[in-house]
Amino acid sequence: MTPAGTRPAGPPLPVALLLPGQGSQHVRMAAGLYGHESAFSAAMDEFFDAAGAEGAALRRDWLAERPGTDMDHVTRSQPLLFAVGHALGRTALDRGLRPAALLGHSIGEMAAATLAGVFRPRDAAGLVLDRVRRLAGAPPGGMLAVAASTAEVAPYLSGQVVVGAVNAPRQTVLAGPDEPLDEAGRALREAGFVCRRVPSLSPFHSPVLEPACRGAAERFAAVERHTPSVPVLSAYTAAPLGRSDIDDPGFWARQPVAPVLFWPALEALLAGGDHLLVEVGPGQGLSAAGPLRLTRRPDGRGPFRTPAGSGAGRSGTSAVRRGGAVRRRPRR
Repeated sequence: MTPAGTRPAGPPLPVALLLPGQGSQHVRMAAGLYGHESAFSAAMDEFFDAAGAEGAALRRDWLAERPGTDMDHVTRSQPLLFAVGHALGRTALDRGLRPAALLGHSIGEMAAATLAGVFRPRDAAGLVLDRVRRLAGAPPGGMLAVAASTAEVAPYLSGQVVVGAVNAPRQTVLAGPDEPLDEAGRALREAGFVCRRVPSLSPFHSPVLEPACRGAAERFAAVERHTPSVPVLSAYTAAPLGRSDIDDPGFWARQPVAPVLFWPALEALLAGGDHLLVEVGPGQGLSAAGPLRLTRRPDGRGPFRTPAGSGAGRSGTSAVRRGGAVRRRPRR
């Protein structure tokens, strides 16, 4: 087993880019690159231009030390996370990086698909903004990261509180309206589980958002979608993005409601071989919780996590050191 952050001698590992989602946003995220990194700046300007009248307000709040709209609000977090993730990915490509695969978390999947050429950037910007307008009118709520498995949290779920994301074997995110989510959080803490609210003012990946997403498929059906130039692992199917997924407008329209299966998708990626995982996002949302170490299961069924700690990153997602080499123990 090789610790993350080190790489033994040998041929270079294929690179997989990880693009984070809700919870990793913060004030002026990656704004220091704007005006200094040409590829990054061009991609951000392209997004703001495509956003039309909304673009000026998005750019202003993104660059502000004190944004006029809370950065955790769906009208700021979602479009700017998409734009920054895509722009950072474009910067990596401009520097000569040729990733072997892409894996996005939540809105990061739209950024990954756009980076891979499934959507044209201008079309993707329109789709993201349409999603944001729909979700802005949805009932409020939130998300709760819990250091527990899906089986452990099951007794605390209700009709309104559901599993919104599976980020690691014992890193599960719940989603739902504020009051029942707070009740679930209190019960989990009383039972000894570590919980933390994800910075979100919306109950992403819960049925609460289903009514707001009705009609979104029509918008996806109206734009061209192409075969990705780089394999994209979907965090909604835990499998490579296939033609049937790409061609299905409902697949894209359901994403704000469907649970994120980040950990199963990461397992699927690494089942095909060792990769160097590089996070392209505004912080360390996918890597702040500590090193992720993967080895073979005793039954040989694939990688599993050896936790270095019980905490979670700001977005509650699983832990990978930025640029860390993730290897599996050789079979004996």
